Amino acid sequence: MANDDTRRRELGDFVRAHRERLRPAMFGLDPGSRRRTPGLRREELAGLAGVSATWLAWIEQGRDLQVSPSALVRLARVMRLSPAERAYLFAVAGRADPEHAEAKDDAMPEGLAPIVAALAMPAYLIDRAWTARAWNDPAARLFTGWLDGTGERNLLRFIFLDPASRRLIADWDIRARRVAAEFRADYSRSLAAPEMRTLVGQLAAGSPLFAEAWEAHAVVEREGGLRLFDHPEDGLLAFRQTTLQPARHPDWKLVVLEPVDEAQAAP
Repeated sequence: MANDDTRRRELGDFVRAHRERLRPAMFGLDPGSRRRTPGLRREELAGLAGVSATWLAWIEQGRDLQVSPSALVRLARVMRLSPAERAYLFAVAGRADPEHAEAKDDAMPEGLAPIVAALAMPAYLIDRAWTARAWNDPAARLFTGWLDGTGERNLLRFIFLDPASRRLIADWDIRARRVAAEFRADYSRSLAAPEMRTLVGQLAAGSPLFAEAWEAHAVVEREGGLRLFDHPEDGLLAFRQTTLQPARHPDWKLVVLEPVDEAQAAP
């Protein structure tokens, strides 16, 4: 099946990328002067994780074989994966990790839209594909080119494919790379959805930066913090972003931006 092929390729690419980031010195291994492989060799990672080098090679090649949760646990531990990276590893392997629960629902969570509308500060609600499904007037004013008018509502397409985002987001390059890594964590839980694969393909084809960031296989949790905007009418604006996820709808995100003054925005 196409979805199985996609999962195997994603798993292989992910394991290889993270193996190559590991340094021999991290494990007390001699880096040597003749080492041609960036990071650990396959046989080194295999030995540390208690799996065979052949099995690991087949995983990286995307072959169709059984992957046990216990082997994934050992790989995750040796590769020193973050919680987001560990969740991604299990998701693309098609195995359940007891530390990560899944729940998917395309219907808008009941009661959230009125909350968004009632907030005095910019707020919006996005679904698993990061398409805005509800937002308030302050958000429409802030996000020119995205939530104003009747244009593109997908946040990823706006950030990576719309030149207006480069003008609006003050630190666009840094934020865009971070967004790609955050989205990969969500993508891993929706590989079976054709629209998600289509979205990634469109972003990679239209944005060299997204293609580069996606190929790096970085995975991070979505986080809050300072957000800077160069608004066409209001000038430089600073906000403190907070992202909330409904308990029974983890694929949805309620994003709230609290205005901050210059003193709070200073590094």
